[in-house]
Amino acid sequence: MSKNFEDKFSELQADMVAICLEYVENRAEKIFIYCSFEARVISSDFFYCINGKVVRKHKLNDAISNPNDFHYDTSGERQSGVLTILINNIKEMINLCDEYNREMPSEIKLIYSVVNNSLSADYKYDMVYSNHPEKTADDISREWFEEIQSTL
Repeated sequence: MSKNFEDKFSELQADMVAICLEYVENRAEKIFIYCSFEARVISSDFFYCINGKVVRKHKLNDAISNPNDFHYDTSGERQSGVLTILINNIKEMINLCDEYNREMPSEIKLIYSVVNNSLSADYKYDMVYSNHPEKTADDISREWFEEIQSTL
Protein backbone atom coordinates (compact mmCIF):
# COMPACT_ATOMS: atom_id res chain seq x y z
CA MET A 1 0.00 0.00 0.00
CA SER A 2 1.48 3.33 -1.02
CA LYS A 3 1.78 6.17 1.42
CA ASN A 4 -0.30 9.28 0.98
CA PHE A 5 0.56 12.90 1.73
CA GLU A 6 -0.64 12.75 5.35
CA ASP A 7 1.42 9.62 6.07
CA LYS A 8 4.58 11.15 4.64
CA PHE A 9 4.02 14.48 6.42
CA SER A 10 3.42 12.63 9.70
CA GLU A 11 6.61 10.61 9.23
CA LEU A 12 8.63 13.81 8.91
CA GLN A 13 7.10 15.16 12.10
CA ALA A 14 7.83 11.86 13.85
CA ASP A 15 11.45 12.11 12.70
CA MET A 16 11.64 15.58 14.25
CA VAL A 17 10.35 14.23 17.54
CA ALA A 18 12.76 11.28 17.38
CA ILE A 19 15.87 13.43 16.97
CA CYS A 20 14.76 15.78 19.77
CA LEU A 21 14.04 12.78 22.00
CA GLU A 22 17.47 11.36 21.21
CA TYR A 23 19.10 14.72 22.08
CA VAL A 24 17.50 14.61 25.54
CA GLU A 25 18.29 10.87 25.88
CA ASN A 26 14.60 10.05 26.39
CA ARG A 27 14.68 12.06 29.65
CA ALA A 28 11.96 14.67 29.30
CA GLU A 29 8.27 14.99 29.99
CA LYS A 30 7.50 17.06 26.90
CA ILE A 31 9.24 18.19 23.75
CA PHE A 32 8.35 21.44 22.00
CA ILE A 33 9.44 21.89 18.37
CA TYR A 34 9.05 25.14 16.46
CA CYS A 35 9.22 25.17 12.64
CA SER A 36 8.91 28.22 10.43
CA PHE A 37 8.85 28.79 6.68
CA GLU A 38 8.12 32.36 5.63
CA ALA A 39 9.43 34.46 2.77
CA ARG A 40 11.54 31.47 1.70
CA VAL A 41 13.33 31.48 5.09
CA ILE A 42 13.45 28.22 7.06
CA SER A 43 13.89 28.28 10.81
CA SER A 44 13.54 25.81 13.66
CA ASP A 45 14.01 25.57 17.40
CA PHE A 46 13.23 23.14 20.20
CA PHE A 47 12.90 23.11 23.96
CA TYR A 48 11.73 20.81 26.73
CA CYS A 49 9.79 20.28 29.92
CA ILE A 50 11.97 18.34 32.36
CA ASN A 51 11.05 17.74 36.00
CA GLY A 52 8.23 20.26 35.61
CA LYS A 53 10.59 23.00 34.35
CA VAL A 54 10.48 24.42 30.84
CA VAL A 55 14.07 24.80 29.63
CA ARG A 56 15.85 25.75 26.42
CA LYS A 57 17.98 23.16 24.67
CA HIS A 58 21.23 24.51 26.09
CA LYS A 59 19.87 24.73 29.66
CA LEU A 60 18.73 21.13 30.17
CA ASN A 61 21.03 20.62 33.13
CA ASP A 62 19.27 23.45 34.98
CA ALA A 63 16.25 21.14 35.33
CA ILE A 64 18.12 18.28 36.99
CA SER A 65 17.39 17.85 40.67
CA ASN A 66 20.59 15.93 41.38
CA PRO A 67 23.37 16.76 38.89
CA ASN A 68 25.54 13.99 40.33
CA ASP A 69 23.16 11.35 38.96
CA PHE A 70 23.05 12.46 35.33
CA HIS A 71 24.32 15.21 33.04
CA TYR A 72 22.93 16.14 29.61
CA ASP A 73 25.35 16.70 26.74
CA THR A 74 24.24 20.12 25.49
CA SER A 75 27.31 20.80 23.37
CA GLY A 76 26.98 23.19 20.48
CA GLU A 77 27.83 20.34 18.12
CA ARG A 78 24.86 18.27 19.32
CA GLN A 79 22.48 21.26 19.20
CA SER A 80 23.65 22.10 15.69
CA GLY A 81 23.20 18.48 14.61
CA VAL A 82 19.58 18.44 15.78
CA LEU A 83 18.83 21.79 14.14
CA THR A 84 20.35 20.57 10.86
CA ILE A 85 18.06 17.52 10.89
CA LEU A 86 15.01 19.67 11.74
CA ILE A 87 15.82 22.09 8.90
CA ASN A 88 16.27 19.16 6.49
CA ASN A 89 12.90 17.77 7.58
CA ILE A 90 11.27 21.15 6.91
CA LYS A 91 12.87 21.17 3.44
CA GLU A 92 11.42 17.70 2.84
CA MET A 93 8.00 18.98 3.99
CA ILE A 94 8.25 21.86 1.51
CA ASN A 95 9.11 19.43 -1.30
CA LEU A 96 6.30 17.11 -0.22
CA CYS A 97 3.79 19.97 -0.25
CA ASP A 98 5.00 20.98 -3.72
CA GLU A 99 4.74 17.39 -4.95
CA TYR A 100 1.17 17.02 -3.70
CA ASN A 101 0.17 20.59 -4.58
CA ARG A 102 -0.51 21.43 -0.93
CA GLU A 103 0.14 24.65 0.92
CA MET A 104 3.15 24.52 3.22
CA PRO A 105 2.38 25.85 6.71
CA SER A 106 4.20 29.06 7.56
CA GLU A 107 4.47 27.84 11.15
CA ILE A 108 4.30 24.46 12.86
CA LYS A 109 4.31 24.02 16.62
CA LEU A 110 4.69 20.44 17.75
CA ILE A 111 4.21 19.29 21.32
CA TYR A 112 5.15 15.72 22.09
CA SER A 113 4.20 14.25 25.45
CA VAL A 114 6.81 11.62 26.23
CA VAL A 115 4.73 10.35 29.15
CA ASN A 116 1.58 9.82 27.05
CA ASN A 117 3.36 9.09 23.75
CA SER A 118 1.13 11.65 22.04
CA LEU A 119 1.82 14.38 19.54
CA SER A 120 -0.20 17.54 19.00
CA ALA A 121 0.44 19.95 16.16
CA ASP A 122 -0.65 23.51 15.50
CA TYR A 123 -0.33 24.83 11.95
CA LYS A 124 -0.53 28.39 10.67
CA TYR A 125 -0.66 29.39 7.04
CA ASP A 126 -0.64 33.18 7.39
CA MET A 127 2.48 35.26 7.83
CA VAL A 128 3.57 35.28 11.46
CA TYR A 129 6.66 37.50 11.52
CA SER A 130 7.81 38.44 8.03
CA ASN A 131 5.28 41.27 7.79
CA HIS A 132 6.45 42.66 11.14
CA PRO A 133 9.10 45.42 11.00
CA GLU A 134 11.32 43.93 13.70
CA LYS A 135 10.34 40.33 14.52
CA THR A 136 12.11 37.22 13.29
CA ALA A 137 11.34 33.52 13.59
CA ASP A 138 13.66 33.45 16.62
CA ASP A 139 11.50 36.08 18.32
CA ILE A 140 8.36 34.02 17.72
CA SER A 141 10.04 30.87 19.03
CA ARG A 142 11.24 32.74 22.11
CA GLU A 143 7.71 34.10 22.70
CA TRP A 144 6.29 30.57 22.48
CA PHE A 145 8.92 29.36 24.96
CA GLU A 146 7.98 32.15 27.39
CA GLU A 147 4.27 31.41 26.92
CA ILE A 148 4.75 27.71 27.70
CA GLN A 149 7.07 28.53 30.59
CA SER A 150 4.46 30.80 32.17
CA THR A 151 1.72 28.16 31.93
CA LEU A 152 3.63 25.30 33.57
